[in-house]
Amino acid sequence: MSETYSERRPLPAIDIKGVDKVFSIGGNKVQALRDVNLTIHKGEFVCLIGASGCGKSTLLRIMAGFETATTGTANMYGMPIDGPSPERGMVFQDYGLFPWLTVKENIGFGPRQRNLPKAKLDEISAYYTDMVGLTKFADYYPGQLSGGMKQRVAIARVLANDCEVLLMDEPFGALDALTREKLQQDLLEIWARTKVTIVFVTHAVEEAVMLSDRVVVMTAGPGRIEKDIHLDLARPRDITTVAFNDIRRDMTQYLTSHVSTKVAA
Repeated sequence: MSETYSERRPLPAIDIKGVDKVFSIGGNKVQALRDVNLTIHKGEFVCLIGASGCGKSTLLRIMAGFETATTGTANMYGMPIDGPSPERGMVFQDYGLFPWLTVKENIGFGPRQRNLPKAKLDEISAYYTDMVGLTKFADYYPGQLSGGMKQRVAIARVLANDCEVLLMDEPFGALDALTREKLQQDLLEIWARTKVTIVFVTHAVEEAVMLSDRVVVMTAGPGRIEKDIHLDLARPRDITTVAFNDIRRDMTQYLTSHVSTKVAA
């Protein structure tokens, strides 16, 4: 097996320093991010949380290489992020699957672009199809799958492309509560198995506390990092425990009071 990107580079996995982002909209300048500094280490699970419009998705897109910072730097293992790369896989709320490809073909799409031998492609597709529990559906098309199954395919597709940093933009936001809970557990199992670094955008406090090692709270207008909370909760986590609910309550009160202060201002 070839040497991975992270083995060739020093930590941290993602390093954001002094990042501003300004968009030009209708001739006007709109600042989405201001002086954002964030370090994420290999193997961490970090959630970005904050009100709508606080710049969470913009920051994630800068990490992915889909957007460039107006000022400041964004690095992965010490190297500038200057465009999209398979080492940083993005999972969106709307899945982004190719409807004309089957489950195994969608999962094998990235490796297929590297002109790997068919036997190796089949091995990779089968491995990641099994990892997300869709072996029985390998020959199904996206239109034949539920929303939760489509999202599993999307996750498997980026992992199959040698992804080392998994960037997730509210991936479970459109799913019903039961499916969302199941996919949260599936994602935690995948994370434990692969040791991939995950940056996960969410609006839901409970989801952030359930999933992450750290919760990074962003402020609105323009977005910056207000608080970086390290969660001292054993895994697996149980949402019914006193410790879990104490953290969830404290974080909810902080976010609510923070938003109220901003609105009053």
